[in-house]
Amino acid sequence: MAKTAAKNLNTVRINAGLWRSRLIKFPDAEGLRPTPERVRQTVFNWLGQDLTGLRCLDLFAGTGVMGFEALSRGATAVTLVEKSSLACAALQGNKTLLNSTAASVLQQDAMQFLAKNTQPFQLIFLDPPYNHGWLAKVLPLLAAHLHADGTVYVEAEFALDEHEQASSQPFLVGWQVVKQSKAGNVFYHLLKLAKNE
Repeated sequence: MAKTAAKNLNTVRINAGLWRSRLIKFPDAEGLRPTPERVRQTVFNWLGQDLTGLRCLDLFAGTGVMGFEALSRGATAVTLVEKSSLACAALQGNKTLLNSTAASVLQQDAMQFLAKNTQPFQLIFLDPPYNHGWLAKVLPLLAAHLHADGTVYVEAEFALDEHEQASSQPFLVGWQVVKQSKAGNVFYHLLKLAKNE
């Protein structure tokens, strides 16, 4: 039975760059969902296809596809943080499969990681489990982990709206939504730190 489960791992394809068309594997786990291919194409069009020199954080790494896409497109280093031991084992397997020395896989809770991390990142991928209030907990902390001109990619079950800061989305205070779109039930955004006028 275990052998069958191992053979039936799900796969997702890397879109572009060094590992274009390579498949990475991920397990069946609650809440684990790869960012759809169409969304990834749009996001990396927004970011620019060449991420050479960027240090990235994939905070709720899950399948790791956003982090591995970034590495495929030239990112210097990606830290993949994932709490699930099952998902983390798959991330390690994909790191080995791609022979990626620039990927660091950490089995850790996101809040614990942020409490200890002192390294700033130029690009942070934030795709937490839906309906658990993670954005409200994590987003206010990310400014301390982001370069001043850095970017945060946020995937959520609802649209982020700066005009809702005072009421339903106070966690957006200090952030500017610079790009956003929707695909199916997925709302996705690029955020920058708001400039003080």
